[in-house]
Amino acid sequence: MSTKYIVNSNDSPSPSQEYLEKLSSFNNLLCTSSSSYSRLLLADKTEWERSKHPLGKRPKTATRRGFSPRKRSHPGKTFTKLCAGEVAGNPPLKTSPVTLTTNLSKPVRNITVVGSKMGLSTQSTPKPGKVGFPNSSQSKVPSLSTSTQKPAITGEGENAKRQCVLSAVKPSNVEKEKAVFFKSDFSYNPQFQYSNPVSPTFLARHNNASDRFLTQAVRIMELALQRYGSYETFEQVTGGNLLTKGRIWHNVKKYMEKEGCTGEIVVQMTDDLLSRASMTVVKSRPTLTINVSTAREYWLEGMLRHEIGTHYLRSINNCHQPWSGSTGRKMHNLKPLNPTEEGLASIHSVLFRRDPILWRAALLYYTVYQASQMSFSQLFCNLGNFVQDPNTRWDYCVRAKRGQSDTAQPGCFSKDQVYLDGILKILRHRDKINFPMLIALGKVSFEDVDRLKAEAQMENTRIPYFMQDQVRYGEQLEKIMTVNLLTDEELQDII
Repeated sequence: MSTKYIVNSNDSPSPSQEYLEKLSSFNNLLCTSSSSYSRLLLADKTEWERSKHPLGKRPKTATRRGFSPRKRSHPGKTFTKLCAGEVAGNPPLKTSPVTLTTNLSKPVRNITVVGSKMGLSTQSTPKPGKVGFPNSSQSKVPSLSTSTQKPAITGEGENAKRQCVLSAVKPSNVEKEKAVFFKSDFSYNPQFQYSNPVSPTFLARHNNASDRFLTQAVRIMELALQRYGSYETFEQVTGGNLLTKGRIWHNVKKYMEKEGCTGEIVVQMTDDLLSRASMTVVKSRPTLTINVSTAREYWLEGMLRHEIGTHYLRSINNCHQPWSGSTGRKMHNLKPLNPTEEGLASIHSVLFRRDPILWRAALLYYTVYQASQMSFSQLFCNLGNFVQDPNTRWDYCVRAKRGQSDTAQPGCFSKDQVYLDGILKILRHRDKINFPMLIALGKVSFEDVDRLKAEAQMENTRIPYFMQDQVRYGEQLEKIMTVNLLTDEELQDII
């Protein structure tokens, strides 16, 4: 069972809504040293204390962060301001487009963001019904046409296949096999079944695990265990308590206000999801599905930066570009969007954390490699070196072994290595990447940014609110490097 929450907007659609209604196949958009560390924790104390307050109870300030970002004085730097669109019945919000530059002082054309205030309403299942916040208006969630209109979406066929494949490789008898596995004292190798099995050729193509960053993955996990004693303690201290559904959708509402994406996304909650969240399309509507069993108070906004601030906004921006379709991508000779897409989203997941250890990306990378060498039961035992909780270990093993029927054989589904791969490659080139432009250009690799920007259509492209202050953004990237004991010399050597 899952619960749906629909983002409300006013009867008068925002420019973003009008644009979304023109899309023909939105599914293609969204188809995830010790002393230095101590100084970073001390320097970040103020922000950490602020993050402990629920979003709805933080001390009031004269300026709303979502609509008028905090200003800092940085000589020679200018920043773009996100702005919300005018809302019917409300006074218009002022907008101030500012020339956007990176830390390398590369000029970028003006980027304007539009949006509106919002409310949330629930939609019960199986009988649809909407219940809004007090004083909030009923919404019209944009319906995305699947008619004969020609799509203008990046990698249409490829991305559609990707979404189908991820569903196809999810076993249909997970709970049944889990019960047998736990009853066997973790010695049984599950025999997974699939409603729509993918071809052996496809599985063979995704059964090639890499050990390129295995040393870094193990070091990151060992570092976390040294600091916290166990993964479970790390999860509780850095992630905080699990959130109720009410707190989740309240926080999602606040985040969407910051990004100006009111009325554009349906929020759905479930406990039946292999990942922590996913952005898909349900009945022609962009839908964010959140796994309530993993939604923690200090990690939730990072997940929203991952799914909405990265995947969703890059998808929206991509629709404006001449390379938005598969033909356009071929014509411009674009590189694959991954590992850039998932690497950037994963960086945004830990951005602004007090202790941004890249644990999840590291464990996913490690688990996939070991799965390629081991049976399911052997892999489960091996992960005990890093994770004690058997339910958590089970989830990681299923992700790495999905697609297989007989898990007694070595084999893996290698997709999950893309997160750490992308993170390290982006950090390796962080001083040369124009990050706002990387978001504005849509679904492109960071390696293609410089040659594509001259042809880019920048009008009405959107960048996430957390990227407005580029100096602060760059400082957070340096913090991620330091906390995870990564050095430029090491990255230059391996990449």
